[in-house]
Amino acid sequence: MIADDVVGELKDGFECSQGAAYIGIKIWTSNADESADMIKVIGAQIGFEVTGKIEVFVAEPIEPPGNNPYGYDIQFTPYAR
Repeated sequence: MIADDVVGELKDGFECSQGAAYIGIKIWTSNADESADMIKVIGAQIGFEVTGKIEVFVAEPIEPPGNNPYGYDIQFTPYAR
């Protein structure tokens, strides 16, 4: 997934300057709609808010499926608005 977001004070060792950024994240869920919901949940947990378009790309998982949806390989790319 790729989404347009606003980074606040990040938690859990994540780093990015505060402000506008794109986030790239791999999310394991049972379907694409659930992935769009999960990026918002993960954002609330680690300190960013999705404010724009969310792009979902369906692919084979790199990490094995779990009992619950989860995200991994989170990367931020800041940009100036």
